[in-house]
Amino acid sequence: MYNRDLSTHIQQLSKDYPVVTVTGPRQSGKTTIVKSLFSEKPYISLENIDEREFAKQDPKGFLNQFKSGAILDEAQYAPDLFSYIQTRVDNNQKPGEFILTGSQNFLLLEKISQSLAGRTAILHLLPLSYAELKPYKQLSLDEFICSGGYPRIHANNLNPNIWIKNYINTYIERDVRQIKNITDLSKFQLFIRLCAGRIGQLVNYSSLGNETGIDTATVKAWLSILQTSFIIFLLQPHHNNFNKRLVKQPKLYFYDTGIASYFLGIKRPEDLLIHYMRGNLFENFVINELIKFQYSQGNEHNLFFWRNNHGNEVDIIIDQGTELIPIEIKSSQTINHSFYTGIKYWQSLSKTNTSYIIYGGDTNRIHSDGITLLGWKDINKIPFLKYDTNPHL
Repeated sequence: MYNRDLSTHIQQLSKDYPVVTVTGPRQSGKTTIVKSLFSEKPYISLENIDEREFAKQDPKGFLNQFKSGAILDEAQYAPDLFSYIQTRVDNNQKPGEFILTGSQNFLLLEKISQSLAGRTAILHLLPLSYAELKPYKQLSLDEFICSGGYPRIHANNLNPNIWIKNYINTYIERDVRQIKNITDLSKFQLFIRLCAGRIGQLVNYSSLGNETGIDTATVKAWLSILQTSFIIFLLQPHHNNFNKRLVKQPKLYFYDTGIASYFLGIKRPEDLLIHYMRGNLFENFVINELIKFQYSQGNEHNLFFWRNNHGNEVDIIIDQGTELIPIEIKSSQTINHSFYTGIKYWQSLSKTNTSYIIYGGDTNRIHSDGITLLGWKDINKIPFLKYDTNPHL
């Protein structure tokens, strides 16, 4: 078992809330972490058909089995349970009574918002970050980008391509059909592959539809499916008064660069060296690390990007409420003047000095104009990643 940074916050919040909910992709380690932290509680997977039918047919009887609470894995499969859990925890007033997990984010949160609002802390567990894996396994940047962060790959030294292929096939056969009955699965896989080729780009619904052979409404529905099951996420633009002509479309990224590499046909780290998408995958890796770090603190992420209609942009804006922190991402290992173009344009508009550049090298520098240059291994040294929020819904 890997030591996950989120563990501390799960334990803390289980002392404050009657229900703790951990969401994240399949195989990201949710079951492992909650079973380890709450080993005294009975564990029930609602993927088990018998358990699921019992929970659906007789929710009171199902819950009455567990006098001191339980871990309910893949809880979205029995949504009617949530209102009965609400009644139970309201009557008992016991912290940490139920621990819920789920791998279908929107579906789970929709049911929670209806029944457990204010009663549960919501946390997100993504695949391993580079910092979490580093104490156990030393990988180069390209090795980590190609393999991704799914724990089973690294714990068992599996071939990432074979594992991810099986993971995707299982995901499509099981999760996609449960969310929406897609009849042409090969076309859906083509759609994911086209998404991988658009990492870091503004979402163009018409282009995706034309290349896949589907209409715009279907594109939006399929993107929603991929978001629901933690395959992709859409990074939203930050709307600021510095310039009214700002883009409104989000940018597309994958939650795991190993899955993205698989769909791009990258089989080995050596393939990445000359691949046309290397810069996009590095950008995706950095953004993933930023999001994972914030999630590991028990927070939602506060990351955006900024771009105007003239092509001026900043890869990441950390919105601190009272301050906006720009971050540029550059895959090159060699420092050059072009690194600073986007940041300096932002500084001229915003009058802020605190700025960061994360690049593919190892040297860290602090410039007199307030720009800090950080190597990719030192992403978590950005102090503005930590901020206070309530993780409950």
